[in-house]
Amino acid sequence: MANLIGNQDAIFVADHQGRIMVSKNADKKLIPASTLKILTSLVAMHYLGKDYRFTTEFYLDNDSNLKIKGYGDPLLTSEILEEISKALGSRLDAEHKKIKDIILDDSYFKQPIIIPGISPSSQPYDAPNGALCANFNTVYFKCLENGKYVSAEEQTPLLPFALRKVKKSKLTMGRIVFSHKKSENTLYFGHLFKYFLEKQGIKSNGSIRLGRVNKENDRLVFKYVSGFSIKKIISKLLEHSNNFIANQLLISSGTKLYGPPGTLDKGVLAALNYTKNVLNIDNLSIIEGSGISRQNRISTNSLHKILKKFEPYHELMHKSSREFYKTGTLDGISTRAGYIRNEKGGLYRFVVLINTHGKSAELIMNRLLKVLK
Repeated sequence: MANLIGNQDAIFVADHQGRIMVSKNADKKLIPASTLKILTSLVAMHYLGKDYRFTTEFYLDNDSNLKIKGYGDPLLTSEILEEISKALGSRLDAEHKKIKDIILDDSYFKQPIIIPGISPSSQPYDAPNGALCANFNTVYFKCLENGKYVSAEEQTPLLPFALRKVKKSKLTMGRIVFSHKKSENTLYFGHLFKYFLEKQGIKSNGSIRLGRVNKENDRLVFKYVSGFSIKKIISKLLEHSNNFIANQLLISSGTKLYGPPGTLDKGVLAALNYTKNVLNIDNLSIIEGSGISRQNRISTNSLHKILKKFEPYHELMHKSSREFYKTGTLDGISTRAGYIRNEKGGLYRFVVLINTHGKSAELIMNRLLKVLK
């Protein structure tokens, strides 16, 4: 097994009692790619709490403007926004069914948040982070035979705000990403929410703009509490390997520990504080929480400690046969970490970090699954 591991690769396998079965280059710091999301999950559960639920607040000011304050909820999808608009509509009396401006308060996170490793592409894994975002800051679209662009998701309209960006992309189908530029990621939330408000008969005859809630003078009319606990969000994070969710959780953890506004630096400090004081790990480099940055570095030995701590939550991971796991892929990087259930129900813990271009963790995993019974 170890002969498959080159100088830029590492492996660590231990049984359920922690006895080392296979180990090579175990202390070598390598690029973990998305296996880093396991650590980010632990950080979120530690600082936010397993049962924590994100909130979003809705206010009316004295001029009948609707103000929306976000707190970093990563799962404000079209379906959720439609639910919120219905709940908000039931709380507004007839006098307030007509509002003026929609004012968006994204100040809980400092903007812009630049994630190392993210490029200005149209790929969803390059979506930026923010305190008030919809649909992971992306829109999925397609072009019909007649040349008309439409949404590729039934629940999400292709609004004029998004259509302009879609046409500029010159793509016939795919996703576009709303960037920090001119706050288009936050403004998209406002345009999409206005659409769902109008479906509930709530009209806005003003602009959609950024602003701030004044809690002394503005009246709170609705507070949305997410239906997803942190544990449920982590399950989605690990299943879909969503970079946006990972860094929303990391930044939120840092904000909880060090106070708003949330920044990437605070999130990283929270993760380093957790690894040092809870996991007794200090020989790692964390740049962001998703694993997209090639500057992240960690050893298989350290990742094994992370897996040991995460073991009570292993069923949140993707499952295939006897294996619970998280993969990671970057150009020239192939990683995998998780657990293999033995015949008696115990769990082997494994970490495979392949940083040699052209090699894959898949061959090693096939061997491990045959050997570990």
